[in-house]
Amino acid sequence: MSFVEYGDTIKNGDTAIVFLGHESMFPVKVQHGNVTQTKYGVIRHSTDLIGKKYGSKVTCSKGGWVFILHPTPELWTMNLPHRTQILYSTDISIITMMLELKPGSIVCESGTGSGSLSHALIRTVAPTGHLYTVEFHQQRAEKAREEFREHGVEHLVTVTNQDVCKNGFGVSNIADAVFLDIPSPWEAIGHAKSALKAEGGRICSFSPCIEQVQRTCLAMEEYGFTELNTLEILLRVYNVRTISLQIPDLGKAAEDNSSTGFDSSNPSNQGSPCANLQQGAVQFKSGVPLREMVGHTGYLTFATKSLF
Repeated sequence: MSFVEYGDTIKNGDTAIVFLGHESMFPVKVQHGNVTQTKYGVIRHSTDLIGKKYGSKVTCSKGGWVFILHPTPELWTMNLPHRTQILYSTDISIITMMLELKPGSIVCESGTGSGSLSHALIRTVAPTGHLYTVEFHQQRAEKAREEFREHGVEHLVTVTNQDVCKNGFGVSNIADAVFLDIPSPWEAIGHAKSALKAEGGRICSFSPCIEQVQRTCLAMEEYGFTELNTLEILLRVYNVRTISLQIPDLGKAAEDNSSTGFDSSNPSNQGSPCANLQQGAVQFKSGVPLREMVGHTGYLTFATKSLF
């Protein structure tokens, strides 16, 4: 099993996603002899999981059933153990696009955190690219190394435990892009410039507060970065519903029905437009926004390393 290569069959040691519903799923490490408890009953790894195909419908001990899904960066973002605040797919998608990442790209990141963005970056730059990620906290760095190894992507990522603001990324003039998600990103702009290729590259800084953005932009200008651009991504979800609206009675519908001999009591006429008019309402499909939506997550500041 690998987060960057699809495997057809569930094997011992794999990380799989147990899908109970759109709002209910969780990761599980498949191991011989282990069992996993769900609200539908027990899942026995040896008999119910190992050897089955990903996407299989598995019946639990109480008669209910779940689906076993192959892990992806998107599913991992929704189900990972939170060691820090994480970035979600809405911000990750724009970061990947604006940093112009592709297979073969070299990316530097700080900090690693829970590894949500890291998995997406690794999948994007695979199979010939590489991610250099720096984490200040030793235990988080060790846990990230362990997860990358379990997920079959350790050959695509190098995890370093150090302070990026003081010691940088540990590489020079090789990165196509740099991403910063740290409390004081303006202190790491110089190291980011050193890590980027001499012929230029892109940088992104994620900050929840506008004061952080202001100081970071000043530092970027000081180090010669150009094309500064700050974005805030807000996702608004719509539901498609059937809407029923009353129509005004202007007297014309009743006159038309009487002149044409329309009989609204006839079952064959119940679904006709005239029947709807007779009832004084019309139905149609419409997009309705949810009453609640995810608000501010953070500001994304992008810039380009100048060639001069």
